Amino acid sequence: MRGLFITLEGGDGSGKSTQIRNIERFFTEKGLVVLHTREPGGPRISEKLREILLDTENTEMEAVTEMFIYAASRAQHVRETVIPALERGEVVICDRFVDSSIAYQAYGRRLGDMVAEVNRHATGGLSPDLTIWLDIDPETGKARASGDKGPDRLDLEASDFHERVREGYKAISLAEPERFKRIDASGSIEEIKDKIYSCLEELCRERCI
Repeated sequence: MRGLFITLEGGDGSGKSTQIRNIERFFTEKGLVVLHTREPGGPRISEKLREILLDTENTEMEAVTEMFIYAASRAQHVRETVIPALERGEVVICDRFVDSSIAYQAYGRRLGDMVAEVNRHATGGLSPDLTIWLDIDPETGKARASGDKGPDRLDLEASDFHERVREGYKAISLAEPERFKRIDASGSIEEIKDKIYSCLEELCRERCI
């Protein structure tokens, strides 16, 4: 049986790392094998491309260049890591996927429909079974995340860029409400976890897990 492909989306400070651990626990307690991966990143080649994308010295990178590097990283990740795990029947939990490119490049960079088309080829048409979007005001998220790590190249963007990214996520949630679930990330960790678990239970009922 094909495994489950679950992705998480959201800006810095939204609590993705904490909730990924909770999702992992949800499925391991059901006796399922779980693979946790991330984008950009995953296999060696994709991680090398991640370094280029997030390096704060690369601020002169063109928007179209950025789009293609993200897609290249994703193409390698999908074929080397995600698809083999799904074929083994595992649950793949991925920190970001195509929806990030739609939000950040199509909306944030204003590249429009070409982003979806490029990523259709990069993924071979693979789509998550469920996407959880942890929605938080960009300024609130930035304040939460300020002590976690140094800024990457995207963190250096102006606030209006991050607002456009959020609008991109909102557009996806309206277009694909069955797959793409918005969860208010301003609540407590337990409140957010409970809402995510409700989504996971529904998915498991649909898949008879």
